[in-house]
Amino acid sequence: MSEKLQAIGEAISAGLPGAVTGYDIAFGELNLRGTAADIVRIVRFLRDDPRCEFWNFIDVTAVDYPQREQRFDVVYHFLSPRQNARVRLKVATDETTPVPSIIGEFPGADWFERETYDLYGVLFTGHPDMRRILTDYGFEGHPLRKDFPLTGFVEVRYDDAQKRVVNEPVRLNQEFRNFDFLSPWEGTEYRLPGDEKASAQGNKLTGEPDKKVPS
Repeated sequence: MSEKLQAIGEAISAGLPGAVTGYDIAFGELNLRGTAADIVRIVRFLRDDPRCEFWNFIDVTAVDYPQREQRFDVVYHFLSPRQNARVRLKVATDETTPVPSIIGEFPGADWFERETYDLYGVLFTGHPDMRRILTDYGFEGHPLRKDFPLTGFVEVRYDDAQKRVVNEPVRLNQEFRNFDFLSPWEGTEYRLPGDEKASAQGNKLTGEPDKKVPS
């Protein structure tokens, strides 16, 4: 399998100079790195070239790396029944630079590109209906970005008095609490219930007085 994937990777790199910037093989899959501006050209080659024939589109998603200038990797997955092989294609983009839509080549990418926009904020040019698909109307931000707060900005609940669903700012009804995360293996100031035998053995070795559980 690795020899076959190696041959496919070499064929793609040779057929798309400049558009595909590198490839590797990991976990039985071919991984390609390409340029976002050439994404339509790349996926067309993957689908139509007889050495590839990646006809089955699987999905589109993204990965967020906030520390990078181009913070997003847009990730595409394809399957070739003829080659019995899978390929993962990654292109990089930032928050403002859109990626060309591949709906013209794979119509099934429609909702996946909308989901990637909704959850990560990646824009796709040429998409006929670039709206949110999972979050509510008026939702602010993109919840799968690494810098999105875990609590979110708005909470949705059913108000029994108003007999309807209401949106309101998130409120933390309980103050944050401080917990003692000291590991018992590092030694505590008290003896835990059930540790009498271990404590007694430790005291014989160290000569220290036994510590009692505070009442």
